[in-house]
Amino acid sequence: RVSSSVNACVDVVLSGVKLLEALGLEPSKDGKDHAVLSSGQDLREAFTHFMERGAAAERFFSDAATFRDIARTASEHPAAQLYVGGNAALIGQKLATNPDLKILLCGPVGPKLHELLDDNVVVPPESMQERDEFHLILEYQAGEQWGRVRAPTANRFIFSHDLSNGALNMLEVFVSSLDEFQPDLVVLSGLHMMEGQSKEMRQRRLMEAVASISDIPTDIPIHLELASMTDQDFMSNIMHQQVFPLVNSLGLNEQELLFLTQAASGPHASLASWSGIPDVGVVSDILFWILKEHGKAAERESDLTRIHFHTLAYHILATVDGHWGNQAAAVAAGARAAGTQACATDTIDTSRVLLKAPREFLTSHTEAPAKISLNPDEPVVQWHRGGISFHFTPVLVCKDPVRTVGLGDAISAEGLLYSEAYPQ
Repeated sequence: RVSSSVNACVDVVLSGVKLLEALGLEPSKDGKDHAVLSSGQDLREAFTHFMERGAAAERFFSDAATFRDIARTASEHPAAQLYVGGNAALIGQKLATNPDLKILLCGPVGPKLHELLDDNVVVPPESMQERDEFHLILEYQAGEQWGRVRAPTANRFIFSHDLSNGALNMLEVFVSSLDEFQPDLVVLSGLHMMEGQSKEMRQRRLMEAVASISDIPTDIPIHLELASMTDQDFMSNIMHQQVFPLVNSLGLNEQELLFLTQAASGPHASLASWSGIPDVGVVSDILFWILKEHGKAAERESDLTRIHFHTLAYHILATVDGHWGNQAAAVAAGARAAGTQACATDTIDTSRVLLKAPREFLTSHTEAPAKISLNPDEPVVQWHRGGISFHFTPVLVCKDPVRTVGLGDAISAEGLLYSEAYPQ
């Protein structure tokens, strides 16, 4: 039995150009970025701005009534596809494909989302709401034209007017329903949604969240899935004094890992961005530092003992020795999920995937490293460092991905399914 919280929504995926045409919006002469969208005009300018750069972006739409009209037009458009959205709901939905699992999902669940969820996903009545939280995902293809704008690459522009998820409204409901549900694992996500709140509101809500998470019985492992963030102080708060010590496991990608070390002046913090495939030695140095500085230790009150890192080309599972088992299977299962879900196939189709992982790499750049060469017969490589085990595996990357939304959530869910948490 697994409980997943806190963010849930309906993702409406459709062509950005088709939606803007349906809304009667003409191509904008000049694109312009808006930190917050408040009108159709803002949407038109921001979409133009990002489409001509081929860049991904996510924005908050502040006017509720206008957003509701746009969301209705989008969700009723014949070309629109509606999916389960939100990290918690996506992780719950992925786990629910296992017929032996019962999932409790707490998050703002409206009628459409309820209909899209798997039968194995239980939603407490307090989590139900009259309206769905819609997130609009406007896609464009490489070379697509809109007026004078031509997209250099395919990408997507996301926007929503999502207040429930931003305030983590369902967290208390979630924790109070655990007594009755008796889960074997708790999955938390959605902290990044709080960035839209004022600093005071965010600080207060984070303290309340910490108090709630502290009420979860200590024998239930807690996994926290991170997502894209931009506020270093907020990240530093989550890491240092508040959330990290309360959870047993973290899931993150290369953007979140780099942001984390920058926010807390960790190893390789001066690296501005990754160039190409993230260097394995740099990644493992940062993972080692997180577990050494913020993980479980005799002199520190912390429960953190596991980090599942995923990037396009490879995954690493780092664990503090003595707390977890079955790591090789867990990291391999996550990599397999990445290849199958991106290609939308049941098994890996070798004609549709390729290997992007480095064939040789160093395991560290801060201390005497081992040099490792990949052996195709043994795709999971293992090394140890200061009481921490690392399990690395390459990913068979889908050449023509069908759907990439929620890929990180699927990877983390699958890895958790195979992980054995030893009772403390």
